[in-house]
This record gives sequence, structure tokens and C-alpha cells, in this order.
Amino acid sequence: MAYDPNNIFAKILRGEIPCNKAYEDEYALAFHDITPQAPVHVLVIPKGEYVSFDDFSSSAPAAEVVGFYRAVQKVAAQLGLQPGGYRALSNVGRDAHQVVRHYHLHLFAGCDLGRMVKKGLAPDG
Repeated sequence: MAYDPNNIFAKILRGEIPCNKAYEDEYALAFHDITPQAPVHVLVIPKGEYVSFDDFSSSAPAAEVVGFYRAVQKVAAQLGLQPGGYRALSNVGRDAHQVVRHYHLHLFAGCDLGRMVKKGLAPDG
């Protein structure tokens, strides 16, 4: 799947659409989700043009991968998420409901986040 330079995250990176920025460095931009699913819901996106986790992990230079994941950790630390815990989630493809075709991680925190997978879908559910 080809990267669409007109996706909403690309427009945010270019400054065409505003965001409520939580963090930024040379590798990543983090901002609060406009429709949060938890008390804390932040998106962390790499500054490069990658469609998904698969694309990012197989195509990005090693320094960019390391820089991105260190940025994710800095966001979690800056927001004080470690004491109560948090979830880092990346949706890849249709079945996972990836809406924006620009690789991103969701950071969720601030409440009991429940099961990893909706009850009834897990083998033991």
C-alpha cells in the first residue's frame, strides 16, 4: 500500500492542521487524540512517511526506529504514565481498524484499560 501524503497526520506534520502537541523531536510528534478513548490518549507518529508498523519496522533507517521508540518512552515519562501503567497500541490494516495510513502508536492511560482483546474474541473468552 502506497503512502498518501495527504493523510491527516501528514497534514498535521506539515502544520496544515493544528494539534494539541504533547511532545516533538526530530523523529516524532506526539499529540492528544481529538476523540480520546481513555483519560489520557496520545498519538505518537514518526516524521517519516510510513504506512504502518510493518512498513516502518522494515523500511525506516535504524536511527529513525530507535529515535521514534525513545520518543514514545519520553512521552510516557513526560505525561507521568509509568506509575499507573499505560497501553501502547498500533493498529495495522483493515481487521485491526487502522483508519489513518500513517504509522502511529496510541498511548492510553488514566484508568483500568481492561482486557487486551474484546471478550469473546480471545481463545479463552
